[in-house]
Amino acid sequence: MPIAVPGSRQSPGARALVLAMLLAGAVSPRPAGAVDEIQVYNADISEVGQWTVEQHLNYALQGRTQPEFSGGLVANHALNGTPELAYGLTEWWELGFYVPFAVNSADQLLSDGFKIRTLFVSPHAGERSLFYGVNFEGSYTTPSFSQSRYAFEIRPIIGVRNADWEFIVNPIVDFGVGQSGEADFAPAARLARQLAHDVFVGLEYYGDYGKVGNFLPIKEQQHQLFAVTDFKVGMIDVEFGLGYGLTAGSDRLVAKTILGYAFPVPGQAEGNGDHSPKTPLATRAEAARNAWSPAPDPPTAVR
Repeated sequence: MPIAVPGSRQSPGARALVLAMLLAGAVSPRPAGAVDEIQVYNADISEVGQWTVEQHLNYALQGRTQPEFSGGLVANHALNGTPELAYGLTEWWELGFYVPFAVNSADQLLSDGFKIRTLFVSPHAGERSLFYGVNFEGSYTTPSFSQSRYAFEIRPIIGVRNADWEFIVNPIVDFGVGQSGEADFAPAARLARQLAHDVFVGLEYYGDYGKVGNFLPIKEQQHQLFAVTDFKVGMIDVEFGLGYGLTAGSDRLVAKTILGYAFPVPGQAEGNGDHSPKTPLATRAEAARNAWSPAPDPPTAVR
């Protein structure tokens, strides 16, 4: 798949990615707050006219015992999560809506407002060996989670896959709006391998380096490495991971899970729907295998 360059004709997804790269150097992101979504975006989206739903849950088995700001949520023994509803508008455009929440160590249920995102990708990304996209996300947050009432995220997506492996990078830039807002660089990456039909294992990395142009000292930065597995239970896609913090500024031990389901596409026969969010795991692997396999030799004529 050719990569678009300045001056060439670009798809809407490619133009959005270029715009994101330019904005990433000009904006000022991310308020301090809880992490309700621990996920590497792979540029897969819902089919046109299809609704998908995911539930994210993250629990700090051994987390930070001090809030990041006065009155903020204490990460230790807190459950963070969000239900996410998404809808496919075109082959390259998806909209999503979140309602994040947390349950703290005192068993209090706390709302973190809401988030709206718009995701642009290379069409049929799950069937490509090279894929890309960009996600724009705006959020309204509450005082327990952030010192900024409004926040924005730019998440570029760049990935490659072959028959058995996939490697994805999300160089995320988050920023808060207002006096307390600042720009943070918070990259994420994933390396995964297929073990069996619909079964993947891999490693995911999540970091928060602090303010763009003035990174925090290493010991205050957040760096976490997760061992993850993806599999299916009936019609539900499941991702489970266990993460370890590599610095003093990180939560030491975090468990995460993502449960996903895709509703049937309107007008599609019930038996044809896969009922799993976005591109099925096995389909992604098979498409990559075909993309990287050499073309068969032409048949030899029989005399």
